[in-house]
Order: sequence, then structure tokens, then C-alpha cells
Amino acid sequence: MQGKSEKNIKIVTKKQSNKAAKRQSTGFSLCLCVFAFLCLFLTITSCKKQDSSKKKVVLYCSVDMQFAEPIIERFEKQSGIDVLERFDEEATKTVGLVQRIRSEASNPVADVFWSGEIFYTIQLANEGLLAPYESETIKDWPELFKDKMNRWHGFGLRARVIAYNTNKVSAEESPKSLEDCLDSKWRGRIVMATPSFGTTGGDVASWFAHYGTEKAAEILKALKENGIRTVSGNSTAVRMVSTGQADICFTDTDDVYAAQRNGHPVAMNLLRQDGHGPLAIPNTAALIKNAPHPDQAKELLDFILSEELEILLAESDSHNSPIHPSLAEKYSKYAIKERLNIEYEKIADLLPASIESAKEILE
Repeated sequence: MQGKSEKNIKIVTKKQSNKAAKRQSTGFSLCLCVFAFLCLFLTITSCKKQDSSKKKVVLYCSVDMQFAEPIIERFEKQSGIDVLERFDEEATKTVGLVQRIRSEASNPVADVFWSGEIFYTIQLANEGLLAPYESETIKDWPELFKDKMNRWHGFGLRARVIAYNTNKVSAEESPKSLEDCLDSKWRGRIVMATPSFGTTGGDVASWFAHYGTEKAAEILKALKENGIRTVSGNSTAVRMVSTGQADICFTDTDDVYAAQRNGHPVAMNLLRQDGHGPLAIPNTAALIKNAPHPDQAKELLDFILSEELEILLAESDSHNSPIHPSLAEKYSKYAIKERLNIEYEKIADLLPASIESAKEILE
């Protein structure tokens, strides 16, 4: 019995040894898993800390996203600064962001405002919501395209034009001026963006500045009698012309260039006013007063106002006309000649009343 017991003891001891080995192996594997998890956790935490400490700047931008995003990405790569951008919707172009800047006046969120137009930027400056800015980049800026207190700077021009469907309207019969569009032959064949938003409002205000209140109102009434339809934005107006839902529309050069790039049957004439040139509308860039990231904001502002950015805009589908003299010859085919000679500040002053008049007459 004793030998049997010893044998049994030996057998039991071997099993216990195997179990112990398994426990040690399992414990070791568990330790490895815990160690790997800790390493991963520390790596993620480190990355998060690194990302949170990265420089950033907040940009409010009313320029069409497809044009602005590649430019923003280039700045991020060159500067190492993250751009947190907020774009406007087509239906509330520019106005939505302007209202947001106003509502955040006591505690600004945005650092830089890049607008596709100038009139609301002037309003923000006059309301004390933009900060003066000076740098080597803007020291020789053309007087026409800058604020007297350096609170905004203009660049990358677009012109107001009459777009027409080339399958339905010949170049010879296409309207060449605002007055031409009042002809009864265009009744029910014309569309425009609602004047409440975007560049159309500025264009209508330029009619009041150029023709005077009484004549401008008569023009709007004549357009109403001609059955003009208002739509959500310039791109919608051009799309309706492209698809044959309308024959002509008022819009900007960039929307026509984009349509032509996509092979749509659209051409354009400058929207002349009473024998004068069309309204040329610059982009504008400005530093928000009390910007939360002032150093990064200034770096972004210098980039937006650089020759490099105007080259990018000129070579994009929007084909904005540069204001830098060094670029004028290279991009002369996009130049806007015989521009309407009216101060932008005057148009900005007339903007609210002009929009109200247009709404009352057209709606």
C-alpha cells in the first residue's frame, strides 16, 4: 500500500506541476496583454495630447467649399496649423456667417473671416467687429481694395454677368446689359438669386447707387413684369439655365466658368449698367476683433492675401481675376475691364434698404 501511495503521490505531484506551469504560462500571457494594452493606451494618450497642443485657427468662410478647401489644405501643410473651418450654406450665402460673427461679438469663436463678397465685410468693420491688421504682405495694397483703417482687404475679383443657354440663345441675340433684360422677349425666360443673400444683394444695391432710388425701383418692377423668377443662389440660377429651365440669368463669373468646365451649354456677357461696366466683386479677408488665436490668425491672413492664393484662385475653376499687379499680365484673360466705378462703401450703405425694396417688388 505504501508503494502505491507513493506512486499516487508522484502522479499527483506531476499533474500539479503541469497545472502550475499552465498557470505560469497563462499569467505570463496575461501580463503581456496588460503590458500591450498599457503601451497602446499611453500611445493614444500621447497622440491626443500632441493633437490638442497643435496650433489651430478658426476660419469662417463663405467662399464655395470646392474652391476654398484645397487652398486651406495647402496652408495647413505649409504652416503646420490646423484650420477649423466653417462654411456657409448656398441658401444663406455670407449672411449666415455674418450673423454668427455678430452673435459671438462678446466672445468671438472665429479668428479670420474670408468672404466671397465685400459689402457685409464693410458692415462688420463699421460695427467694430473687425480688427486693424498690418504686415509686409499688404503694405502696398491698392487703395480701392482696402479699408482705410486696414480692417479688411479685397482680392480675387469676380464680375456680375448675364449667363445664357447657348442651345436656346445665340451670341448675337443674347442680352448685353441690364437694360436689354427688360425687353419683353425675355418674359418668363429669366431667373436670378434672391437678393437677400450673397452677391445678388450687392448687385441690386449697386443699381440703387448707380441709377438712383427711383430708377432702380423701376428696373425691378420691369423685371417683375417680365416674370423673373428668384431662386436660392447663383449656382442654382446657372443650373436652371444649363438644363433649359430658364434661358438667361444674373450670376457671377465663377459660376459660369464652373458650368463650362462641366461641359454645360452656358456662355456669358458682362452685366453692364447703362453703358457702364459691370459690378466687380472682390473676395475679402479680415481679422476678427479679439480673435482667440491671434498669432495663427495673422499667419492665415497673410496666406489668404498672398500672391500664391490669388494664383490658386485664378487657376481654379472659379478663375478669379487677381489684383496683384505682378499677376495681371499672366491672367489677363480673366481681367474684368471697364468696371462699374462706384465706391464699395456707398453700395454697402445702401444694401439693407435695397434688399428690402427688391423683396417688396419681386415677391
